[in-house]
Amino acid sequence: MPAYDQTLTRVEDYFDRTATKTWERLTSDAPVSKVRATVRAGRDRMRDIMLAQMPADLSGKRVLDAGCGAGQMTAELAARGADVVAIDISPSLVEIAEKRLPDAHRGQVTFTSGDMHNPSLGDFDHVVAMDSLIYYEAQDIGASLAKFCPRVRGSVIFTVAPRTPFLMTFWGVGKLFPRGDRSPTMIPHAPARLSKAAAETGARGAIREVERVTSGFYISTCLEYRA
Repeated sequence: MPAYDQTLTRVEDYFDRTATKTWERLTSDAPVSKVRATVRAGRDRMRDIMLAQMPADLSGKRVLDAGCGAGQMTAELAARGADVVAIDISPSLVEIAEKRLPDAHRGQVTFTSGDMHNPSLGDFDHVVAMDSLIYYEAQDIGASLAKFCPRVRGSVIFTVAPRTPFLMTFWGVGKLFPRGDRSPTMIPHAPARLSKAAAETGARGAIREVERVTSGFYISTCLEYRA
C-alpha cells in the first residue's frame, strides 16, 4: 500500500474512532485544559489567517473545505456567501459539522466524507485545507497540489507543521515509539522543499509562505499555492 494510502487510513482510524469526542469538545466553547486551550486559540488564529487570503465576499464562488473536521471553517465560508463542499475522511466529524451548521446556510453546503482529491467533487475557485495535510510526506503534499491544480481556478490555502528545531526533535522522538492509539505524527516541512516536491509531481505553480502561528502546543504555518 503506498505511503499516502497508509497515512490516510491511519488518520481516518484516529479521527473517526479514537479522537472524535476530543475534537468535538476542542472545536466547541466547552471548557478544556490549559494545554488544549492554547491549541484552540492557535487554531482560531490560523483559521482567521486562512480566511484572510480570500475575498470577504465569496458569493458565487465554489470552495472546497478539504478536511472540514467539525465544521468551523465551513460555517465561516458559508457566512461569506460561498457554495461549500465540506469533506473529511471521518464520517463522524462530518456528522458533527453538519449538525452545527446554522440553518441559514444549509442550502450553500454539501457535506460528504472520503478523499478530498476525488475528481467527482468538481472544480473550485478556492481550496482550504486546514491541518489536513500535516501528516503527509513532502512528495504526498506535492502530489496533492498536482491533483488540485487543474481543478482550482484560484488558490489552495493549506497548513503544515514548520521545520523548527523543536518540532524536528518532537518528530524524531515520536518515530521511536509504536503508534498504538496515539495520533498520527505530524511531519515538519520547509516551504522550499514543498515547492520542489510540487514541481516534481507536476504541479504548475508557486507556494508562498503566509504566516506562522505558535500557541502553546499548536505550531503551524499557513501556505498558499497558486497555479
